Amino acid sequence: MGSSGLFPVRRIYCIGRNFAAHAIEMGHDPDREPPFFFQKNPDSVLLPGRDLPYPPGTASLHHEVELVVALASGGRDIPEAGALERVFGYAVGLDMTRRDLQAEAKKAARPWEIGKSFEHSAPVGEIVPAAVSGHPMRGGIRALVNGSQRQEGDLAQMIWKVPEIIAHLSRYFELAAGDLIFAGTPAGVGDVRRGDRIRAEVDGLPALEVTVV
Repeated sequence: MGSSGLFPVRRIYCIGRNFAAHAIEMGHDPDREPPFFFQKNPDSVLLPGRDLPYPPGTASLHHEVELVVALASGGRDIPEAGALERVFGYAVGLDMTRRDLQAEAKKAARPWEIGKSFEHSAPVGEIVPAAVSGHPMRGGIRALVNGSQRQEGDLAQMIWKVPEIIAHLSRYFELAAGDLIFAGTPAGVGDVRRGDRIRAEVDGLPALEVTVV
């Protein structure tokens, strides 16, 4: 925190439907679903202070505010009890989604990449080392658009907690330093347009502000 250094991103993992209210909002039953993930490309990251170009091919660009977990180390088959030892720090992020294209892919039982993994689709705020922030387990998470609150929840409402997410991912992937994990979004996702200003917040972390252009 307060450093001008950059975090070298290796991979980006995103957990789907990790807040019950958002799962219901998207038409799913949160009580019956094991965790699932999709990936974004490392060059999808949008650094703090940069504008977000409205992506091509969509008429429905949605904001999803998320807690971002940055790993300092990784491995395979990481036990939950040791998972937080792998964390470098935390940030606020936005999983920007071409919702109309994602919906078309879902309907056709196709992968989500076209709706999720595009240029600038992963704005990430300043990463705060866990030695400074601690490991956020509860606290408000929210998104505002042009000053009007759209999303609101609490990290305590996450279905799968950070240690569980890390442990589960490591059963299928070899995690490593530089990996980012987007830990899920609360209900209230919605459209943004050119000229809109998004403010993403997680209590205890620097807010992320992005203007859509």
